[in-house]
Amino acid sequence: MLIGEYKHTIDAKKRISIPAKLRREIGDKTVLTRGLDNCLFLFPMKEWEQLAEKLGKLPFGQGDTRGFVRLLLSGAVEVEVDQLGRVLIPDYLRDYGMLKKKAIVAGLFNRLEIWDDQRWGEYKDKLEKNSDQIAEKLGELGVV
Repeated sequence: MLIGEYKHTIDAKKRISIPAKLRREIGDKTVLTRGLDNCLFLFPMKEWEQLAEKLGKLPFGQGDTRGFVRLLLSGAVEVEVDQLGRVLIPDYLRDYGMLKKKAIVAGLFNRLEIWDDQRWGEYKDKLEKNSDQIAEKLGELGVV
């Protein structure tokens, strides 16, 4: 399971290190794509294949569905984790994620998210302030 929050630096060659604790789970070949909230998603290959299959079965007659599928699939790129545990972030994804020098790698069960450090802090602060309301909504769904 991919969990935790880790601070890393994007190097001059546009690579970010995947935390050692997560490398075993993520594997050597992964898929990096546009995520939601202007973060990047990094999927283990198996998880990506399952998601891509589900996306491919969605009805393309609905505009929102087409847009979401386009967001994830057209932005996707296979990336390999190098011997030092780094992955290369292409320019178009770095721009999409508004990534600067410092970044956060967050484990979210079946994927990693890569965030600009400052934007992650702002996003997390907002969530923490609304955590009671979020918990109540999840309680209504039977999650909490």
